[in-house]
Amino acid sequence: MPEAESAAHYLAEKIDRDGPIALSEYMAIANAAYYAAKDPIGEQGDFVTAPEMSQIFGELVGIWLSDLWLRKGSPDHIHYVELGPGRGTLASDALRAMSKFGAKPQVHFVETSPELKAKQAKVHESAAWHETIETLPTDGPLLIVANEFFDALPVEQYIATQAGWRRHMVARERNKFIAIPGTEIINNRVSKSSAGLPAGTILESSPASIEILGALSSRIAKQGGLMLIIDYGYDRPGTGSTLQAVKEHLPISPFDSPGTSDLTAHVDFHSLGNIAKTRLLSVHGPVGQGQWLKSLGIDQRAKRLAELVPKKADSIRAAHHRLTHPDEMGRLFRVMAATSMEWPEPEGFTYGEP
Repeated sequence: MPEAESAAHYLAEKIDRDGPIALSEYMAIANAAYYAAKDPIGEQGDFVTAPEMSQIFGELVGIWLSDLWLRKGSPDHIHYVELGPGRGTLASDALRAMSKFGAKPQVHFVETSPELKAKQAKVHESAAWHETIETLPTDGPLLIVANEFFDALPVEQYIATQAGWRRHMVARERNKFIAIPGTEIINNRVSKSSAGLPAGTILESSPASIEILGALSSRIAKQGGLMLIIDYGYDRPGTGSTLQAVKEHLPISPFDSPGTSDLTAHVDFHSLGNIAKTRLLSVHGPVGQGQWLKSLGIDQRAKRLAELVPKKADSIRAAHHRLTHPDEMGRLFRVMAATSMEWPEPEGFTYGEP
Protein backbone atom coordinates (compact mmCIF):
# COMPACT_ATOMS: atom_id res chain seq x y z
CA MET A 1 0.00 0.00 0.00
CA PRO A 2 1.43 3.43 -0.92
CA GLU A 3 2.43 5.99 1.70
CA ALA A 4 0.26 9.05 2.14
CA GLU A 5 2.30 11.43 0.02
CA SER A 6 2.63 8.88 -2.79
CA ALA A 7 -0.99 7.70 -2.82
CA ALA A 8 -1.93 10.27 -5.46
CA HIS A 9 1.01 9.13 -7.62
CA TYR A 10 0.06 5.48 -7.15
CA LEU A 11 -3.56 6.15 -8.09
CA ALA A 12 -2.55 8.24 -11.11
CA GLU A 13 -0.26 5.50 -12.42
CA LYS A 14 -2.90 2.85 -11.87
CA ILE A 15 -5.60 4.82 -13.69
CA ASP A 16 -3.26 5.81 -16.54
CA ARG A 17 -2.24 2.16 -16.96
CA ASP A 18 -5.53 0.31 -16.40
CA GLY A 19 -8.22 2.93 -16.96
CA PRO A 20 -10.82 4.39 -14.56
CA ILE A 21 -11.30 2.63 -11.21
CA ALA A 22 -14.39 2.29 -9.03
CA LEU A 23 -14.96 5.07 -6.52
CA SER A 24 -14.87 2.49 -3.73
CA GLU A 25 -11.38 1.37 -4.78
CA TYR A 26 -10.17 4.98 -4.96
CA MET A 27 -11.51 5.64 -1.45
CA ALA A 28 -10.05 2.43 -0.03
CA ILE A 29 -6.55 3.13 -1.38
CA ALA A 30 -6.60 6.78 -0.31
CA ASN A 31 -7.82 6.11 3.24
CA ALA A 32 -5.49 3.14 3.79
CA ALA A 33 -2.53 5.38 2.96
CA TYR A 34 -3.93 8.27 5.01
CA TYR A 35 -4.47 6.35 8.26
CA ALA A 36 -1.21 4.40 7.94
CA ALA A 37 0.87 7.55 7.84
CA LYS A 38 -0.34 9.84 10.62
CA ASP A 39 -2.48 10.54 13.64
CA PRO A 40 -5.20 12.69 12.05
CA ILE A 41 -7.08 13.47 15.27
CA GLY A 42 -6.93 16.70 17.26
CA GLU A 43 -6.27 20.38 16.72
CA GLN A 44 -2.95 19.63 15.00
CA GLY A 45 -4.59 17.03 12.77
CA ASP A 46 -7.51 17.13 10.38
CA PHE A 47 -10.55 16.56 12.59
CA VAL A 48 -11.70 16.21 16.21
CA THR A 49 -13.90 13.36 17.44
CA ALA A 50 -16.41 13.42 20.30
CA PRO A 51 -14.19 11.59 22.84
CA GLU A 52 -11.48 14.21 22.35
CA MET A 53 -13.93 17.03 23.04
CA SER A 54 -15.06 15.85 26.46
CA GLN A 55 -14.40 12.98 28.85
CA ILE A 56 -18.13 12.90 29.53
CA PHE A 57 -18.81 11.31 26.15
CA GLY A 58 -16.73 8.22 26.90
CA GLU A 59 -17.93 8.06 30.49
CA LEU A 60 -21.56 7.91 29.38
CA VAL A 61 -20.74 5.18 26.87
CA GLY A 62 -19.16 3.24 29.72
CA ILE A 63 -22.16 3.78 32.00
CA TRP A 64 -24.50 2.70 29.18
CA LEU A 65 -22.50 -0.51 28.67
CA SER A 66 -22.35 -1.16 32.41
CA ASP A 67 -26.10 -0.78 32.80
CA LEU A 68 -26.74 -3.47 30.20
CA TRP A 69 -24.08 -5.74 31.68
CA LEU A 70 -25.55 -5.41 35.18
CA ARG A 71 -29.13 -6.02 34.03
CA LYS A 72 -27.94 -9.07 32.14
CA GLY A 73 -26.62 -10.48 35.41
CA SER A 74 -22.97 -9.35 35.23
CA PRO A 75 -21.69 -12.20 33.04
CA ASP A 76 -18.02 -13.13 33.39
CA HIS A 77 -15.46 -13.10 30.60
CA ILE A 78 -16.82 -10.22 28.56
CA HIS A 79 -14.92 -8.43 25.79
CA TYR A 80 -14.84 -4.69 25.14
CA VAL A 81 -14.25 -4.34 21.40
CA GLU A 82 -13.68 -0.97 19.75
CA LEU A 83 -13.53 -0.52 16.00
CA GLY A 84 -11.11 2.22 14.96
CA PRO A 85 -10.37 3.42 18.51
CA GLY A 86 -8.37 6.51 17.53
CA ARG A 87 -6.00 7.47 20.32
CA GLY A 88 -7.75 5.18 22.81
CA THR A 89 -9.45 8.11 24.55
CA LEU A 90 -12.98 6.78 24.32
CA ALA A 91 -11.84 3.41 25.67
CA SER A 92 -10.01 5.06 28.57
CA ASP A 93 -13.06 7.02 29.67
CA ALA A 94 -15.53 4.18 29.08
CA LEU A 95 -13.45 1.53 30.83
CA ARG A 96 -12.83 3.83 33.80
CA ALA A 97 -16.57 4.28 34.20
CA MET A 98 -17.22 0.54 33.77
CA SER A 99 -14.71 -0.35 36.47
CA LYS A 100 -16.76 1.62 39.01
CA PHE A 101 -19.60 -0.84 38.44
CA GLY A 102 -17.32 -3.86 38.70
CA ALA A 103 -17.09 -4.53 34.96
CA LYS A 104 -13.56 -5.36 33.87
CA PRO A 105 -13.70 -6.67 30.32
CA GLN A 106 -10.82 -7.83 28.20
CA VAL A 107 -9.97 -5.05 25.75
CA HIS A 108 -9.72 -5.57 21.99
CA PHE A 109 -8.95 -2.92 19.37
CA VAL A 110 -9.55 -3.37 15.65
CA GLU A 111 -6.93 -1.06 14.18
CA THR A 112 -4.69 -1.04 11.12
CA SER A 113 -2.78 2.25 11.61
CA PRO A 114 0.72 1.76 13.07
CA GLU A 115 0.73 5.38 14.24
CA LEU A 116 -2.52 5.05 16.15
CA LYS A 117 -1.65 1.59 17.50
CA ALA A 118 1.45 3.09 19.13
CA LYS A 119 -0.62 5.79 20.83
CA GLN A 120 -3.25 3.30 21.96
CA ALA A 121 -0.56 1.05 23.45
CA LYS A 122 0.66 3.86 25.69
CA VAL A 123 -2.68 4.00 27.52
CA HIS A 124 -3.92 0.42 27.06
CA GLU A 125 -0.91 -1.81 27.58
CA SER A 126 -2.95 -4.97 28.14
CA ALA A 127 -5.18 -4.59 25.07
CA ALA A 128 -5.17 -7.05 22.19
CA TRP A 129 -4.93 -5.65 18.68
CA HIS A 130 -6.62 -7.04 15.58
CA GLU A 131 -6.09 -6.15 11.92
CA THR A 132 -9.54 -7.53 11.06
CA ILE A 133 -12.67 -8.60 12.88
CA GLU A 134 -12.02 -12.25 12.00
CA THR A 135 -9.55 -12.67 14.87
CA LEU A 136 -11.83 -11.32 17.60
CA PRO A 137 -12.46 -13.78 20.46
CA THR A 138 -15.13 -16.42 19.93
CA ASP A 139 -15.83 -17.02 23.64
CA GLY A 140 -17.93 -14.70 25.77
CA PRO A 141 -20.21 -11.74 25.03
CA LEU A 142 -18.90 -8.93 22.81
CA LEU A 143 -19.51 -5.30 23.77
CA ILE A 144 -18.69 -3.62 20.47
CA VAL A 145 -18.31 0.16 20.14
CA ALA A 146 -17.96 1.86 16.76
CA ASN A 147 -17.64 5.64 17.03
CA GLU A 148 -16.97 7.30 13.67
CA PHE A 149 -15.83 4.01 12.17
CA PHE A 150 -18.30 3.17 9.42
CA ASP A 151 -18.10 6.62 7.79
CA ALA A 152 -14.52 5.93 6.67
CA LEU A 153 -15.35 2.66 4.88
CA PRO A 154 -15.49 2.75 1.07
CA VAL A 155 -18.74 3.54 -0.72
CA GLU A 156 -20.03 2.61 -4.14
CA GLN A 157 -21.99 5.12 -6.18
CA TYR A 158 -24.35 4.54 -9.09
CA ILE A 159 -25.45 7.35 -11.38
CA ALA A 160 -28.56 7.42 -13.55
CA THR A 161 -27.99 8.15 -17.23
CA GLN A 162 -30.31 8.24 -20.23
CA ALA A 163 -29.11 4.73 -21.11
CA GLY A 164 -29.48 3.30 -17.59
CA TRP A 165 -27.61 3.07 -14.31
CA ARG A 166 -23.82 3.19 -14.40
CA ARG A 167 -21.17 2.79 -11.72
CA HIS A 168 -19.39 5.96 -10.66
CA MET A 169 -15.72 5.67 -11.57
CA VAL A 170 -12.63 7.79 -10.94
CA ALA A 171 -10.64 8.87 -13.99
CA ARG A 172 -7.98 11.46 -14.77
CA GLU A 173 -8.34 14.58 -16.85
CA ARG A 174 -5.60 17.18 -17.26
CA ASN A 175 -3.68 15.55 -14.42
CA LYS A 176 -6.66 15.80 -12.07
CA PHE A 177 -8.85 13.10 -10.59
CA ILE A 178 -12.51 13.31 -11.64
CA ALA A 179 -15.66 11.24 -11.19
CA ILE A 180 -17.26 9.89 -14.37
CA PRO A 181 -20.01 7.37 -15.21
CA GLY A 182 -18.67 3.96 -16.15
CA THR A 183 -19.32 2.44 -19.55
CA GLU A 184 -21.21 -0.64 -18.34
CA ILE A 185 -24.97 -0.56 -17.78
CA ILE A 186 -25.68 -2.13 -14.38
CA ASN A 187 -29.40 -1.76 -13.78
CA ASN A 188 -29.33 -5.00 -11.77
CA ARG A 189 -27.22 -3.30 -9.07
CA VAL A 190 -30.01 -0.90 -8.02
CA SER A 191 -33.49 -1.59 -6.68
CA LYS A 192 -36.53 -1.64 -8.94
CA SER A 193 -37.95 1.27 -6.94
CA SER A 194 -35.16 3.44 -8.36
CA ALA A 195 -36.43 3.05 -11.90
CA GLY A 196 -37.59 6.34 -13.37
CA LEU A 197 -35.29 8.57 -11.32
CA PRO A 198 -33.96 11.43 -13.46
CA ALA A 199 -30.57 11.34 -15.15
CA GLY A 200 -27.83 12.56 -12.86
CA THR A 201 -29.36 10.98 -9.75
CA ILE A 202 -26.76 9.29 -7.55
CA LEU A 203 -27.39 6.29 -5.32
CA GLU A 204 -24.82 5.38 -2.68
CA SER A 205 -24.10 2.19 -0.78
CA SER A 206 -21.29 0.67 1.27
CA PRO A 207 -20.84 -3.06 0.65
CA ALA A 208 -17.85 -3.01 3.03
CA SER A 209 -20.03 -1.70 5.86
CA ILE A 210 -22.72 -4.28 5.16
CA GLU A 211 -20.17 -7.11 5.20
CA ILE A 212 -18.59 -6.03 8.51
CA LEU A 213 -21.94 -5.31 10.17
CA GLY A 214 -23.29 -8.68 9.06
CA ALA A 215 -20.28 -10.61 10.33
CA LEU A 216 -20.31 -8.85 13.71
CA SER A 217 -24.07 -9.31 14.06
CA SER A 218 -23.67 -13.04 13.50
CA ARG A 219 -21.02 -13.15 16.22
CA ILE A 220 -23.24 -11.26 18.68
CA ALA A 221 -26.19 -13.53 17.92
CA LYS A 222 -24.01 -16.54 18.75
CA GLN A 223 -21.90 -15.19 21.64
CA GLY A 224 -24.24 -12.64 23.17
CA GLY A 225 -23.61 -8.96 23.69
CA LEU A 226 -24.26 -5.82 21.71
CA MET A 227 -23.00 -3.26 19.26
CA LEU A 228 -23.17 0.53 19.68
CA ILE A 229 -22.74 2.60 16.50
CA ILE A 230 -22.30 6.38 16.67
CA ASP A 231 -21.67 8.23 13.42
CA TYR A 232 -23.03 10.87 11.10
CA GLY A 233 -25.53 9.51 8.65
CA TYR A 234 -29.14 9.10 7.64
CA ASP A 235 -32.06 6.99 8.86
CA ARG A 236 -33.85 6.46 5.53
CA PRO A 237 -32.62 5.74 2.00
CA GLY A 238 -32.06 8.83 -0.12
CA THR A 239 -30.27 10.07 -3.20
CA GLY A 240 -27.16 12.15 -3.80
CA SER A 241 -23.48 11.86 -3.02
CA THR A 242 -22.36 12.27 0.59
CA LEU A 243 -18.67 11.72 -0.16
CA GLN A 244 -16.56 14.42 1.48
CA ALA A 245 -12.98 15.20 2.42
CA VAL A 246 -11.43 17.16 5.28
CA LYS A 247 -7.88 18.43 5.59
CA GLU A 248 -6.62 20.59 8.45
CA HIS A 249 -10.23 20.99 9.65
CA LEU A 250 -11.39 22.45 6.33
CA PRO A 251 -13.53 20.80 3.63
CA ILE A 252 -11.82 20.12 0.32
CA SER A 253 -12.73 18.17 -2.81
CA PRO A 254 -12.49 14.39 -2.33
CA PHE A 255 -10.42 14.31 -5.52
CA ASP A 256 -7.86 16.98 -4.62
CA SER A 257 -5.59 15.25 -2.14
CA PRO A 258 -6.02 11.45 -1.92
CA GLY A 259 -3.91 9.95 0.84
CA THR A 260 -3.43 13.23 2.72
CA SER A 261 -7.07 14.05 3.50
CA ASP A 262 -9.80 12.20 5.38
CA LEU A 263 -12.38 10.72 3.00
CA THR A 264 -15.75 9.84 4.51
CA ALA A 265 -19.38 9.32 3.55
CA HIS A 266 -22.58 9.42 5.56
CA VAL A 267 -23.56 6.12 7.14
CA ASP A 268 -26.71 4.37 5.92
CA PHE A 269 -28.24 3.39 9.27
CA HIS A 270 -31.34 2.02 7.56
CA SER A 271 -29.35 -0.66 5.73
CA LEU A 272 -27.16 -1.46 8.74
CA GLY A 273 -30.20 -1.91 10.95
CA ASN A 274 -31.87 -4.20 8.43
CA ILE A 275 -28.79 -6.41 8.20
CA ALA A 276 -28.62 -6.70 12.01
CA LYS A 277 -32.29 -7.74 12.07
CA THR A 278 -31.63 -10.52 9.54
CA ARG A 279 -29.15 -11.93 12.09
CA LEU A 280 -31.97 -11.90 14.67
CA LEU A 281 -30.61 -9.00 16.71
CA SER A 282 -32.84 -6.40 18.35
CA VAL A 283 -32.21 -2.99 16.80
CA HIS A 284 -32.73 0.22 18.78
CA GLY A 285 -32.71 3.64 17.12
CA PRO A 286 -31.19 5.39 15.40
CA VAL A 287 -31.75 8.57 17.36
CA GLY A 288 -29.86 11.84 17.46
CA GLN A 289 -26.64 11.89 19.47
CA GLY A 290 -27.87 14.88 21.43
CA GLN A 291 -31.06 13.12 22.49
CA TRP A 292 -29.16 9.96 23.42
CA LEU A 293 -26.59 11.78 25.53
CA LYS A 294 -29.24 13.87 27.27
CA SER A 295 -31.23 10.76 28.16
CA LEU A 296 -28.08 9.39 29.82
CA GLY A 297 -27.55 12.53 31.90
CA ILE A 298 -25.01 14.64 30.02
CA ASP A 299 -26.66 17.90 31.16
CA GLN A 300 -26.30 17.03 34.83
CA ARG A 301 -22.80 15.60 34.41
CA ALA A 302 -21.54 18.66 32.52
CA LYS A 303 -23.00 21.01 35.13
CA ARG A 304 -21.37 19.05 37.97
CA LEU A 305 -18.01 18.85 36.18
CA ALA A 306 -18.04 22.62 35.55
CA GLU A 307 -18.64 23.20 39.24
CA LEU A 308 -15.80 20.87 40.21
CA VAL A 309 -13.34 22.43 37.74
CA PRO A 310 -14.38 26.09 37.41
CA LYS A 311 -11.26 27.02 35.41
CA LYS A 312 -12.49 24.72 32.63
CA ALA A 313 -16.18 25.60 32.93
CA ASP A 314 -16.28 27.49 29.61
CA SER A 315 -14.66 24.65 27.65
CA ILE A 316 -16.93 22.09 29.34
CA ARG A 317 -20.01 24.06 28.34
CA ALA A 318 -18.67 24.55 24.81
CA ALA A 319 -18.07 20.80 24.41
CA HIS A 320 -21.54 20.04 25.78
CA HIS A 321 -23.07 22.42 23.24
CA ARG A 322 -21.14 20.92 20.35
CA LEU A 323 -21.99 17.33 21.29
CA THR A 324 -25.72 17.88 21.87
CA HIS A 325 -27.05 20.91 19.98
CA PRO A 326 -29.14 20.07 16.89
CA ASP A 327 -27.16 22.55 14.79
CA GLU A 328 -23.85 20.96 15.82
CA MET A 329 -23.43 17.18 16.32
CA GLY A 330 -26.69 16.61 18.17
CA ARG A 331 -28.87 15.69 15.19
CA LEU A 332 -26.55 14.83 12.28
CA PHE A 333 -24.74 12.27 14.42
CA ARG A 334 -26.92 9.21 14.95
CA VAL A 335 -26.81 6.52 17.62
CA MET A 336 -27.99 2.96 17.00
CA ALA A 337 -27.65 -0.18 19.10
CA ALA A 338 -28.04 -3.82 18.13
CA THR A 339 -28.37 -6.32 20.97
CA SER A 340 -28.53 -10.06 21.27
CA MET A 341 -32.11 -11.23 21.77
CA GLU A 342 -31.48 -12.40 25.33
CA TRP A 343 -29.89 -9.13 26.42
CA PRO A 344 -31.95 -6.32 28.03
CA GLU A 345 -33.37 -3.37 26.14
CA PRO A 346 -30.84 -0.50 26.24
CA GLU A 347 -31.47 2.96 27.61
CA GLY A 348 -31.55 6.07 25.46
CA PHE A 349 -33.90 5.01 22.67
CA THR A 350 -37.35 5.52 24.18
CA TYR A 351 -38.05 9.08 23.10
CA GLY A 352 -39.08 10.38 19.70
CA GLU A 353 -36.63 12.34 17.58
CA PRO A 354 -36.79 16.08 18.44
